[in-house]
Formats: sequence, C-alpha cells, structure tokens
Amino acid sequence: MSKKRLVIGIIILCGILLVKIAYDINLIPHKKYYNDYFQIETIKSKTDKDNDGINDQLDILENTKKYLSTKPKYKSVYYATGYPSDEYGVCTDVVAFALLNAGYDIKELLNNDVINYQEEYEIDIIDKNIDFRRVSNLNTYLKRNAISLTLDITDIKNWQGGDIVVFSRHIGIISDARNKKGIPFVFHHAYKNQISYEEDILEREEKNIIGHYRMSK
Repeated sequence: MSKKRLVIGIIILCGILLVKIAYDINLIPHKKYYNDYFQIETIKSKTDKDNDGINDQLDILENTKKYLSTKPKYKSVYYATGYPSDEYGVCTDVVAFALLNAGYDIKELLNNDVINYQEEYEIDIIDKNIDFRRVSNLNTYLKRNAISLTLDITDIKNWQGGDIVVFSRHIGIISDARNKKGIPFVFHHAYKNQISYEEDILEREEKNIIGHYRMSK
C-alpha cells in the first residue's frame, strides 16, 4: 500500500471514529421514535393535581418542555427564593419546575417531609430553599412518596414520558421520544453550553440509575 493510500485510510478511519464519538455524546441528533411505533400504550394518570384539565403525567412532561424551551444556563448557586429567579439552573430545577407547574410544589412538599422524617434524609440543618435542589434529597422524597418503577431500561413499556429518573449524581425527566430500541430519551440539564436538553443517554448511564418514579397513578 502506497504512503498516500495509507494516509487517506487513516484520515477516513479517524473521521469515522470522530463521527461515532459525536453520535455517542449526542452532538449528532439521534432519530426519534414514539410509543405508537412500538405499539406501547401511553400512560395517562388519573389525577390532575392543579385541576387544569391535563392529567399529571402529561402535565409534567409538557411543563418540562416548556421550562427547557427557555434554554436555562447552567450555574449552581443558592437562591433565597428557593426556585431560581433568573435564567440559570441545574438538573434538579428541571424536575422542580416541571412538578411546580403541574401543581406539585416540591420545595414545600419535600420540606414538610424532612421536618417529619429528618432521619430518612442526609440533612443536618434544614433549609427548604436548597434541600429540594439536591439529587439525594429528591431521590429520598420520591422513594417515600411517589410510585417506584422498574430500573430495567429494556422494559420499555414501563418507561413513559413524564416519569422521573434519578442517577447517582444526576436527575431528569423521561421524554416521550425513544431511540430505535424503544429506550426513551431524557430531558436534563447537566453542564454549561449544553446543545440539547433532550438526549439519548439512558443506555450510556444505565449503571448509574438509582431511581425511576411516577408521581401518580
């Protein structure tokens, strides 16, 4: 093989590798599929916490999309208001705002739970303006008060848009979009300069999943 052909071959292989890496880290958009494609029934909860005519499951999903459409910037700071009052936020704020706008004030709900069952939480000094913005606290609250679901990502029918997924150090909302295997995308906010807030990460982060919850039946 000539030196020129060898160089061209190396360039092509490097190009293929770069494309694969870009795809794996979601720089290249992944094709989306939906429940109908897999003949999966879309879950509709029986409750409507804020009485707006939209069931909680769909309400949480739609409010997730609405919040992320504002394109929040990533910054972890303390807010005296509890909920961020500017264009900044972190992963827990995706969940907090999705729940708040569906009728679940997670700041108050979690604070009340901490006051009554502090021994269940890793909290020494209670501060309701920050406690609900920590992943471990949200996981404890959800484990105690929401419906716990499968952690098996291949059980695709039991992963539905509007569910909450908790990783060891991260949290997000399950999307109604899925990859070609039927495994759902995740709405999340993980880092500065994030290109898309809806990503195909569940397989990649499977080993880090510690919780999967639904707010109501």
